Amino acid sequence: QVQLVESGGGSVQAGGSLKLSCAASGRNLSSCSMAWYRQGPEKERELLSSIEGDGRVKYADFLKGRFTISRDNAANTMSLQMNNLQTDDTAVYFCAADCGWDTYIGRQGTQVTVSS
Repeated sequence: QVQLVESGGGSVQAGGSLKLSCAASGRNLSSCSMAWYRQGPEKERELLSSIEGDGRVKYADFLKGRFTISRDNAANTMSLQMNNLQTDDTAVYFCAADCGWDTYIGRQGTQVTVSS
């Protein structure tokens, strides 16, 4: 059974930083595309960034260079470094993997709360 577990969330003041982690188990995801999503209060889930197995990355335009995605295929993990956090970044953050026929998403996510 494949599991994705997010961690690293917390409460920070605006302008602060957090680094989220996603740990995968049950399957080696090195050939899969992985991504970070978030869902804010009363908002729809939105895609933030994705990273291919070879390291190619994409970011949502609205992030404006504040977030950096990375992965460690050997460790089967993915991270999201978030800088200059703003109150609008308050959300539950989820990691996901797309392996073609199979897709996975973390069940619980990790809460990020940014205060002004």
